[in-house]
Amino acid sequence: MYPINSAVNTFKLYILKNTDSKIFQPKAFVKFLMLLPLLLFFIGTIQSFSQDKYIKHTVKKGETITNIAQQYSVTPYDIYRLNPDSKAGVKLGDIVVIPAKTAVKNLAEVKSKKAENTAVKAVAQSSDRIHEVLGKETLFSISRQYSVSVEELIAANPVVEEGLKVGQTLVIPTGTKVVISKLNGGSKRKITHEVIAKETAYGIAQQYGVTIADLEKQNPQIAEGLQIGQILEFEVANASNKADIPVATTEVSTVIASSIPAKRPITYASYEVKPKETIYSLIQYFNITEDELIRLNPELSEGLKIGMVLKVPASGSTTYALKSSFKDLSQTIDSSKRKQLVLLLPFNASKIQGDTIRSIDERLKTDSFLNMTLDFYAGALVAIDSAKVLGLNIDVKIYDSKESRASSAVDALYKSNKLSGADVVIGPFYQQYAEKAAALLAKDSIPVISPLSKETVTPAANLYQATPPTAFSKKKLMDFISAKSSNIIMVSSPKKAANRDFVTKNYPNVRFVNLAENGALSAETIRAMLVKGKMNYVILDSEKTGMILNTTNILQTEMGTYDLQLVLLELNETLDFEEISMKRLTTLKMMYPSLIRENLSEEALIFENKFKAINKILPSQFAIRGFDITFDTMLRMSQQKGFKQSAVEDKTQQVEGKFEYAAKKSEGFINQGVYVLQYDEDLTIKEAN
Repeated sequence: MYPINSAVNTFKLYILKNTDSKIFQPKAFVKFLMLLPLLLFFIGTIQSFSQDKYIKHTVKKGETITNIAQQYSVTPYDIYRLNPDSKAGVKLGDIVVIPAKTAVKNLAEVKSKKAENTAVKAVAQSSDRIHEVLGKETLFSISRQYSVSVEELIAANPVVEEGLKVGQTLVIPTGTKVVISKLNGGSKRKITHEVIAKETAYGIAQQYGVTIADLEKQNPQIAEGLQIGQILEFEVANASNKADIPVATTEVSTVIASSIPAKRPITYASYEVKPKETIYSLIQYFNITEDELIRLNPELSEGLKIGMVLKVPASGSTTYALKSSFKDLSQTIDSSKRKQLVLLLPFNASKIQGDTIRSIDERLKTDSFLNMTLDFYAGALVAIDSAKVLGLNIDVKIYDSKESRASSAVDALYKSNKLSGADVVIGPFYQQYAEKAAALLAKDSIPVISPLSKETVTPAANLYQATPPTAFSKKKLMDFISAKSSNIIMVSSPKKAANRDFVTKNYPNVRFVNLAENGALSAETIRAMLVKGKMNYVILDSEKTGMILNTTNILQTEMGTYDLQLVLLELNETLDFEEISMKRLTTLKMMYPSLIRENLSEEALIFENKFKAINKILPSQFAIRGFDITFDTMLRMSQQKGFKQSAVEDKTQQVEGKFEYAAKKSEGFINQGVYVLQYDEDLTIKEAN
């Protein structure tokens, strides 16, 4: 996901500046939010022009943001980010600020692409947009930029199935099919929505801020499942008539549901059996008994066969994609009992209010911890809103944990009984204070989730580490490639002694490539260690540009003779340098461990659009983590078996992360949710098989 610009986060800090540590006034916040685009423009302009990183462009007759972007090898999104007013269009003589990431295109170069661009524009509808592919862009990143699905991009541009190319021109479809009309003098809106491919009842409810129960009540025909082209009509309250939710930096008490939602009718879908699937894996995934599955599919009495089409429970969608043994907890919600979730987030509001030296903007530019906290908080708020749509019966309270390396407010919050009624606590951020909270709440067996720390956890029976430690990510990758019948060799920089020791101790089958005394790498040395007839995994553990280029050059040369794949124990910033092209990495199908995945699902796009609508920017890594951890926790709390048992039994995936809590050898639980990803030649990133 894209990082959040620190200037944009100024509006989040406004919460802290304009609160008396009790309740924030939403109306004042809305007024400030209206000024945000102007604020972003001035901050971005002042900071950037002083460094000569931007270009002023005077709009000529007939020019649009799209063709201006093409002239400077940037995207329309880059221009809109610096010129928010240009979203309404530009006119002759307007001054537009262009990010100077690349030099201005040569006129002859532009003309050479004129024919291709004309052909593409000819098939675009008047409301469609045009995008020119830049270096290291993927279908996924382009889809996020324009808030469309990858499937819609491919449908509008069939040629991309063969892979993206730099300079290629794409049609970006609008895809909107919604009619909105006002009712009752504007107090309500009537929505007419046409169902498109892969939409679900949950996704539509999220999009318009209604509950699934309301959607089904006003459209009983969807009880049998959604159909493409189906017309739904329903009423929603205008945003201006919704009750303001008080937001505070010291305490937030939000009632998510006051009544139990009506039980939804069971709907069914067709599912095609894949290789290696069993009756057991299917009943686990679809959350039904073996007898029920056989009752729906009598032919199973003769055995399960690949390609067999089964009738299975659905959630409003007519298609299914099996996610291994991942469970969709939204399908097994029990809201019969009210639960309480407490979030301990380090806003440190009193310090900010008492800082007379640094302004809010200055603090945002330098205080990465505060930016991380506010991003996590913003993601958590979207998770809370999503829980409302599902009808979860949970109270949420948010307290300022006032954390620094030297102190926190955990003791004070505990002594004032702020934590005593909690069923689950998320936070604090610092590992030492998460462990402190777990110790204080141990006698009541209240689970405490350490959300972000990758440190080794001190044993505690009620402590759950949501972020897998770095060492575990490396182990997951090494276990993955070691389980295959392969040849594994490792090119290791002398400065990477810790990783070398880790591999030597735990994976004795790995052979190390010897370097020359001057640190140089010999092509003959690597070639002598490669084996024909099996996969050769070459682990490259270095941050030196020269060693990376040399090693990958050798491997590219040998690809015609040997089956081989590039492997990294961890990503590093050197790979982002322009000297190391994306083409080089995709050709070698670079493999690496990751806590996050690229998610192309409808639910992920809904989250991203919702976050962007609220915060005027795409979510950062910490915002997504805030959503994932909070939403996953709330779903587990809403199971009949409760959070603790769900944490042990259920493996889940959210927007970017997965959660596989497992008991440690001593005490406590650790999330083992690590992906093994690889680059593919079509410029996408996929899970390795």
